[in-house]
Amino acid sequence: MENAAYIGLSRQMTLRRELDIVANNVANANTTGFKVEQLMLSAEIGQRARNDSIRPSASFVLDNGVGRDFGQGSMQQTGRSLDFAISGEGAFFTVRDGANGEAYTRDGAFTLDPEGRLTTKQGQAVLGGGAEIVLDPALGAPSVGADGTITQNGQVTGRLSVVRFDTLGVLEKGGDSLYRNKSNAQPIEAADAQVHQGSLESSNVNPLIEITNLVEISRAYESISKLIENTTDLSRRAVERLGKAA
Repeated sequence: MENAAYIGLSRQMTLRRELDIVANNVANANTTGFKVEQLMLSAEIGQRARNDSIRPSASFVLDNGVGRDFGQGSMQQTGRSLDFAISGEGAFFTVRDGANGEAYTRDGAFTLDPEGRLTTKQGQAVLGGGAEIVLDPALGAPSVGADGTITQNGQVTGRLSVVRFDTLGVLEKGGDSLYRNKSNAQPIEAADAQVHQGSLESSNVNPLIEITNLVEISRAYESISKLIENTTDLSRRAVERLGKAA
C-alpha cells in the first residue's frame, strides 16, 4: 500500500470515531446536564510504507482521546420542588453509586424513594455531607436555598453536597449521566456554585453546530476514500505499464 493510502486510512479511522462522538452529541441534545464532547487529534510519526532513506517519516493521524466541554447549559424552569440545577461550571451533585462509591452528576431531576431518600431517577442516593438525604413527606415540599440547604416546615433536614475538582480531566463518564473519579484527586466544596430549585440545566450541545459537523465528517470521509481509490488505481496502472515494458 502507498504512503498516501496509509495516511488516508489513519484519518478515516479517526473520522469514524469522530462520527460516533458527534452522533452521540446530537442524540443527547435534550439530555439534562449533558456536556458536549469532541475527538482530540494529534500527529504520530510512523514508518513509511517504503524504506526510503531520502524522504522523511510519514505523519499519521492519531486518536488522542475525547475532550469534554463542561460549559454551563441554559436553565429551564420546571416548577417541580425536587428538580435542581447548578449555576457554576465544573460543579456537581454528589450521589452514591452502589459498589462504585461516589459519583457526580449535573442532572438534578431527583425523586423520593419509598423510604423518603432523595435519589436520582436511576435510584442512586443523593448525598449531603457524605450521608444520604432523607426527607419526610408529611412535612410538605422541601425548600432549598442557593447553598443547597434543605428545609422542611422551617426545619433544616439536610444540605445538597455540591463539589468540584481542580482538574476536570480526572472524571470519566459513566452511564446514567454520571461521572466517576478514577484518580486519587479529592473533590472540594464548590462554595461559589449556586443551587436553583425548580429548574434543570439543559445540555450545552448546539444542534446546528453538531449537524454541520456530521456533514463535514461525511464529506471528509468520502474525499479520503476517493484519494485512496485514486492512489490504488495509479499503482495498478503503473504495474500494468511496467509489465508491458518488460
